[in-house]
Amino acid sequence: MHPDTEPHLTAPDTPSEWRERHLRRLLDSYRRCTGRELLPLNPSQALAPQLWAAPRVIVSHGTEADPVLNYGNLAALQRWQMPWQQLVSTPSRLTAEPLAREERAALLQRVTEHGYIDDYSGVRIAANGQRFRIRQAVVWNIVDENGVYCGQAASFDQWDDLTANDA
Repeated sequence: MHPDTEPHLTAPDTPSEWRERHLRRLLDSYRRCTGRELLPLNPSQALAPQLWAAPRVIVSHGTEADPVLNYGNLAALQRWQMPWQQLVSTPSRLTAEPLAREERAALLQRVTEHGYIDDYSGVRIAANGQRFRIRQAVVWNIVDENGVYCGQAASFDQWDDLTANDA
């Protein structure tokens, strides 16, 4: 197995051929969908360390029947309280509470049909059981340079930790 074809085989902040290509597609797709840049970046530096250190959560999943997360930056690992290896082996549906999974499926269908949404709010659950509500998340389709669908990504920088009494 070649390390550049598997996202989990190299450290998440280390550039690899797969990761740099994936992050470029993620950023290019965001720009095409929204007309904006996701982050201010230094074009002379590799993408992996820049997105890794971004002050906002950035996650993506692939195209499997039950899509598995294939990227998350440091903010995502901290928010979901997961180490890298766990994150990139987690079906993305498991980042939501069981009751919120139907809502999440409808959201992803809306993104599939329209290319992106920029107003998503919903409850998610960290590996340690902490619930949090994300606000104003952008979710978009990732497509390659030939227009082939490669998965979906999400980014947000607003959330509220919830208690057992919060809905």
